[in-house]
Amino acid sequence: MKGFNSAMAITAAGLLVMTSSAEPLPRSSKCESPLVQDKPLVDSIHLKDLLKCAQDLEDIAYATPYRNRVHGSEGHKNSVKYFKDTLEALGDYYTIELQEYTTEVTFGSSRVFSADGIDFATDSFEYGNNGTWTDVPLVNVANLGCNPEDIPDSVAGNVALIARGSCTFVQKITNAGAKGAVAAIIYNNAEAGIAAGTLGGVNDLIPVGGLTRADGLALAARVEAGETVTSSGDYWAYVDFGTSHNVIATSKYGDPNNVLFLGAHSDSVDKGPGINDNGSGSCGLLTVAKALSKWRTNSQVKFAWWTAEEEGLLGAEHFVETSTAADLAKIRLYLNFDMIASPNYYLGIYDGDGSRYNITGPPGSDVAEKLFEDWFDAKNLTTFGSEFNGRSDYGPFLDAGVPCSGLDTGADGVKTEEEMTIYGGIAGEPYDQNYHDAGDNVSNLALFPFEVNGKAIAHAVATYGKSWEGFPARLASNSTIPARRHVHARESGASKRHNCGVNEVLDY
Repeated sequence: MKGFNSAMAITAAGLLVMTSSAEPLPRSSKCESPLVQDKPLVDSIHLKDLLKCAQDLEDIAYATPYRNRVHGSEGHKNSVKYFKDTLEALGDYYTIELQEYTTEVTFGSSRVFSADGIDFATDSFEYGNNGTWTDVPLVNVANLGCNPEDIPDSVAGNVALIARGSCTFVQKITNAGAKGAVAAIIYNNAEAGIAAGTLGGVNDLIPVGGLTRADGLALAARVEAGETVTSSGDYWAYVDFGTSHNVIATSKYGDPNNVLFLGAHSDSVDKGPGINDNGSGSCGLLTVAKALSKWRTNSQVKFAWWTAEEEGLLGAEHFVETSTAADLAKIRLYLNFDMIASPNYYLGIYDGDGSRYNITGPPGSDVAEKLFEDWFDAKNLTTFGSEFNGRSDYGPFLDAGVPCSGLDTGADGVKTEEEMTIYGGIAGEPYDQNYHDAGDNVSNLALFPFEVNGKAIAHAVATYGKSWEGFPARLASNSTIPARRHVHARESGASKRHNCGVNEVLDY
């Protein structure tokens, strides 16, 4: 954890207020468990348990050659086994399903960029091709490089310097490559860290790397002024097909026609162990799932640890695409938790009512947002609406018309002065300075948001696990978000039935 004095003061005060010795009531058997209660469930979520899980995931990553938990790697397969084994140890409370998924993935990579002998912080792009060049001039590309005419003829044999924005990375580097560029460097269009992303799949395009907005603009200004700026780069990635699994745990209590579904992605990028992104969300869910096993619920509760999120939300998308429309309609609410312990954090709730970003979710998204807002407000904690853009695993559920909400503490966005005044930290710096990097380990976690968000997850589970009072019914007309990607025809599948005491666990 990075030490910020004001944030630590909030941490100490907040933990003192929320700590309680209350424990769930004892039970004599699964079918005689007491109905879930909010305060005991919330009070059973402890920082030490969240951190134990996070440390376990770090140890799993560091025990492998690439020290990551990327989809299909040994680190991710062992993460899947960890979640499965932990859930199995709870007895027969959950039915556990491992849903296999195979896709192309980057297992390891390296990236180096310099200009006139000075090294710059750089990043690589998912599915970017390997390439090395030495002392090759940079050439500015006009108008974001989205059209062939934006690329000057002088780019032939040189490196194209392109601003991010308006069109895909693939379109930019396709245009540059067609004019003979040997490589491309894309710099960010906002103060949001180093430009990076995915090219969507294996390709034969020119190598590409990323820079910050400030570095890109500075280099572009020198080129515009007539200077010859020579660059050197070395971008390498090992890409192959990888197979891993979604882990889906479904409670054997509760009405299967009224499902509360919670998810977090369990994979990392290749560059590091991914303990904030997204070991934090994964551990928040696991800790709540363990605590819930002492209780009975009226609603069926389902937890998922998604794979291949970093390749484009592919694990969650696979689940949605292979579910029947009837089964998806049984999901009253999907809650997503991705990065809930960022070191330079703010407390974010997905803006489901559109009050901040003017993008609304299906009916119920606003109700869930208010549930979280009221809970944090009762703790005298300020929250902000976070952009409801489908960037994480809730995106495929939005496309299917499922109400969605969730929590986050920021990724590569930049902290504001207002947020610094409220939470401490450093304005003008990313929420997670180690986002998608090797430094995203246990020491990267901010302890206060990790625990308070874990408790907020428990509050939502206790509330909707007990009753959907005041929450809108699912209707076929509830889908209000246009699909951002093509959704394939869904395969048929049988709905799960409540059967207390039956244990159906697949071998990994």
